[in-house]
Amino acid sequence: MTASTALLWDLLIGPFAEFAFMRRALVATLALALSAAPLGVFLTLRRMSLLGDALSHAVLPGVAVGYMVAGVSVTAMALGGVLAGMLVAGLAGWVSRLTPLKEDASLAALYLMALALGVTLISWAGTQLDLLHLLFGSALGVDQSGLLLVAGVATASLLALALMYRGLVLETFDPVFLNASRSANRGAGRRLGSWFWHQAFLMLVVVNLVAGFQTLGTLMAVGLMMIPAVSSRLWHDTLPAQLLNASAQAALAGMAGLLLSYHLDTPSGPTIIGCAGALYVGSLLLAPGGWLPRWWTTSHRVA
Repeated sequence: MTASTALLWDLLIGPFAEFAFMRRALVATLALALSAAPLGVFLTLRRMSLLGDALSHAVLPGVAVGYMVAGVSVTAMALGGVLAGMLVAGLAGWVSRLTPLKEDASLAALYLMALALGVTLISWAGTQLDLLHLLFGSALGVDQSGLLLVAGVATASLLALALMYRGLVLETFDPVFLNASRSANRGAGRRLGSWFWHQAFLMLVVVNLVAGFQTLGTLMAVGLMMIPAVSSRLWHDTLPAQLLNASAQAALAGMAGLLLSYHLDTPSGPTIIGCAGALYVGSLLLAPGGWLPRWWTTSHRVA
């Protein structure tokens, strides 16, 4: 083995080959990249990009309640987070139907209230539940139970997204047609058309955010969901290509972030999101929809 090969091994492969915690972190991050990033693409297409951020705050009180009931149990905290996120999303929709407020306005108020409640509950729960760990995560500290949770959620999420794909695409691009077709085929089913797909989609978003809370934290998990999704739109116009590109960028950011976190001794969650941000900046400059290709095309047209 030459010196350069040995150096590349130590930098890129060695940490994963030598340490089990690095391998667990890598598998968990790749699983989140495969399941969460495609949901981010749909969020951007539906002009709901900030919804993921709001829901990532909303799961915090559920995680705290799960800890207060069952202690340091990943299953209990995850279940509490899912219930809290769905409760906030459901309440936002209910408020928007009964008042003049739009759903985004009611969601903004509710998630801030949920965040305040979550921080308060964590302060009451004692020092064993670390607020910074919940908010920003620790991918290098993922244990066996956390890895199983992330892998299970990613698998179920991908299967659900595959089954929902046709209806979700219709509801995203043409909800009027979706409701009309359900009305013609099922009569009273019209009232459940868009609402059903919207709620099912929100459940997938919440479940993926909860799965990421141990790895990336409730605040950082949404970064792996949204940043690669936004970046992928600069590279492709078709939906399937955007879905694949977003997952690939999320996976690359996850691997690069873990390596940088290991070698530079930085927090793993923010480092992963920082790598995703670097890919986004590169896309802004180099992608077909970015600045440099547009400038090049415009300058040659003028010439």
